[in-house]
Amino acid sequence: MPLNFLSDAQVMSEQLIAWRRDFHQHPELAFQEVRTAGIVAEELRRLGLEVQAGVGQTGVVAVLSGAPEGPTVLVRFDMDALPIAEANDAEYVSLQPGVMHACGHDGHTAIGLAVATLLSNLRSRIVGQVKLVFQPAEEIAGGAKAMIADGVLDNPAPDVSLGLHLWNNLPVGQVALTSGPMMAGADTFSISIRGRGGHGASPHETRDPLLAAATVVTALQSVVSRNINPLESAVLSVTSFNSGTTFNVIPADARLQGTIRTYSTAVHEMTVSRLRQVTEGIARALGCEASVECARVTPPLVNDPEVTAVVKQAIGPYIEPNSVLPDLRTMGAEDMALFLDRTPGCFFFVGSANDKRQLNYPHHHPRFDFDEAVLPLGAAMLATAVAAYVIPG
Repeated sequence: MPLNFLSDAQVMSEQLIAWRRDFHQHPELAFQEVRTAGIVAEELRRLGLEVQAGVGQTGVVAVLSGAPEGPTVLVRFDMDALPIAEANDAEYVSLQPGVMHACGHDGHTAIGLAVATLLSNLRSRIVGQVKLVFQPAEEIAGGAKAMIADGVLDNPAPDVSLGLHLWNNLPVGQVALTSGPMMAGADTFSISIRGRGGHGASPHETRDPLLAAATVVTALQSVVSRNINPLESAVLSVTSFNSGTTFNVIPADARLQGTIRTYSTAVHEMTVSRLRQVTEGIARALGCEASVECARVTPPLVNDPEVTAVVKQAIGPYIEPNSVLPDLRTMGAEDMALFLDRTPGCFFFVGSANDKRQLNYPHHHPRFDFDEAVLPLGAAMLATAVAAYVIPG
C-alpha cells in the first residue's frame, strides 16, 4: 500500500495557503524570481536540506538524501509569473503592477515546499535521494534549459522526474494522467518577405510583399488540413503580421511570426517542410523573395508508461477512480518536457477550479485564481508518488 500523506498535508493547509498568497502578492517575472527563490531556499535550509541557489540564474535545487543504494527522484516546481495586470479583488491580489500569477505557479511553489516538508519528516526511511527543483522562467520556456546547462541533471543524475500542474480546466477532485504524449512540442517561426516598394497608386511598378504575405497567411491554413493525417494532431498559427508605415506607400518587406505545435517527429517535420515550401513558392510566384526561420522551443512532453502507472497507483487513495482522466492532451507546451526528454517521468494535471465560487477563469486570464483546497491534495499526491520510489513499503 502506498503511503498516505493527505492528513499531514491538511494539517499544513494554513501554512500552504500563507505561502501561496505571499507568492501571489509578490509575483516575479522570468529570471527575476529573486524574492521567491530566497524564501524557497530559506525554507529548504530550515528543513536541513542541502541547498544550491542561483542554478539557471534564479533556480533553487535541494537534495534530500537517504540511504545511498536507492534511486534519485527529481521533482520540479516552477516559480515565475506573467506580465498581466490582475483584475481580481481578493485580499491577496498582486502588489506588483502589471505582473500576476495567472497560471498557478504560486501554488506549485507552495506545494513544493510542502512536499519537501512531508518527505523530510520521513528522512530516516528514505532509500535514495529526492532532488527538489524550483525552476525559473517556465513561461518563456527558458528556465529548464538554463538549469540543465547549469548541471541540474548531474550529481546526482535523476532516475525519474515528476511534476504536476494545477489545472483550471478541471474541478478540484479530478486529475488528468496521460501515458505517452500529453503536451505538444512548440516551435516558433519567423517569415521575412522582400519585394519592391513604391507608390500605392502605382502597384504595377512594385512587387508587393504585403500581398504575398497575406496570401501566405491564407495558404498556410491548408498545411494541417491537407498535409497532416486527420488522425494526427498539429497546429500552425500565424500570430503576428507587420508591414508598411503609411497609407500611400507599398512597403518593400513584410514580416510574419507564429507557432507550430505537434506531438510526433514525423508530423513536426512535415509541418515545417510544408511551411517553407508554401511560403517560398507563393513569394516566388508573386515576384518576391522569402526566408523562413524555425526554432524549437520545447519537445513534446511525453510521460513514460511505467512511471505513469506508478503515479496512478500513488494518487489512487485521494480521488474517485472515475475522476482520473487517462487521455487528456493539450497543444499547450511546457519546458518540463526537457526533463522528461532526458529522464523517464510523469507530469500530470490536478484539477483546481471551483465553478460555484467562480474560481474557474482560464490560465493566463487577468482573473485567474484557483480553489486553495487543491494545495494539500496536490502536495499529498506528489509526495506519495515520490515515496513510491524512495520509501520501501
